[in-house]
Amino acid sequence: MKSRNMGRTRSRAAIVVAAAASVAAGAALLPVASASAATTRSAVPTVDQQTRATFQRLADAVLTDRTDALVDGGQGDRDRKEPLTNGFSGAVRLSAALARSEGAALSSLETRKDRLAALGEKYSKADTAVTLGNTRLQGATAKVEVTETTTLTYEKVRGDEPATTGFQAHHELTFTAGARGDWQLTGIRNTDVAAGVAVNQPSAAARVATVAAADDTMPNAPRAATTRPAPANVKKLTGGAFDYKAMATYAEKYWSTYNPDYPNFNGHGAGGDCTNFVSQSLKAGGWKHAPGYVYDYTKWFGNAEIQSDSFVGVNEWSWFAQNSKRTTSLANVYQLDVGDVLQMDFERDGSKDHTMIVTYRDAQGVPYLTYHSANTYRRSLTSIIASEPNAWYYAYRT
Repeated sequence: MKSRNMGRTRSRAAIVVAAAASVAAGAALLPVASASAATTRSAVPTVDQQTRATFQRLADAVLTDRTDALVDGGQGDRDRKEPLTNGFSGAVRLSAALARSEGAALSSLETRKDRLAALGEKYSKADTAVTLGNTRLQGATAKVEVTETTTLTYEKVRGDEPATTGFQAHHELTFTAGARGDWQLTGIRNTDVAAGVAVNQPSAAARVATVAAADDTMPNAPRAATTRPAPANVKKLTGGAFDYKAMATYAEKYWSTYNPDYPNFNGHGAGGDCTNFVSQSLKAGGWKHAPGYVYDYTKWFGNAEIQSDSFVGVNEWSWFAQNSKRTTSLANVYQLDVGDVLQMDFERDGSKDHTMIVTYRDAQGVPYLTYHSANTYRRSLTSIIASEPNAWYYAYRT
């Protein structure tokens, strides 16, 4: 992601069905208490199909509780139902420490929900589904990869909101085996490079700064204000050199998938696919290649075989965009329009971390952004700022 150098809609029964589908065909999903790790301290813990299914149920419950905390009338309201994780005890459960941590996370998300409501944004319902990937067993520890897919429906507060926002996020869950044959979920780590930009990611998520601050000799984009209302800065969407609708159409076509005509950089070390994805969208709307050396930030090109650093790197893209005069900086993020680009610096260290593209703007002037890592569709700028109020923002008119 940085420089290349770098109300719930599913029933509990539906969750069980989804969990069972992820294991081998015909495997029965046993009660939670039947999942086992070991019977004695000397025994080597194992993870059978039923245990994996129960791991999935618990992962689904944890992440669904987070999503429900954002829904109007869901978790966080006074008449809320108990968190789904309260139904887990015995052989597979949250550790006491993680239960406290998740309680704090839900409180943070409830506060975010209230903040969004005050800004005129609410969600009327949500759906979160979890699928399990690879499980690695090391001694008494199981590392489980999960993919979370969430869709939130916008409540029509202003009346011109899009129908939904959605995202995919990837996590690594750590389960630790006890001496009496029980498993405890002891850790949840977001493995997307842009940890913290998923809608339901708690604000206290750890940041990993892996790229040094940008070279001061490179062109430095000015930061954009995040206050409302923003000064008028009208963009002409038609009749110009670029097709902004085509940029948005491309981004919304591939937000949850990856175009095979380009490499997928998601999960690659300190990198990520966010800038690669935005560059593809800009190219779909008319940006032309500027061929040259890969490491020359004044050049920009990308295809299945080779990509310039400016095509895939956050900071390098910014340097090229400014040097080439293909973009101008906007004074305020709420001036962004379809086809414009927003970048974020989570650590406020001068090295940008994340790149997104605007694919919708409502009549009230709120931009909605689509991006990779974590793959997200039409997330409102209001929601992003509410989640990351301390980040630095950079807005580019394309």
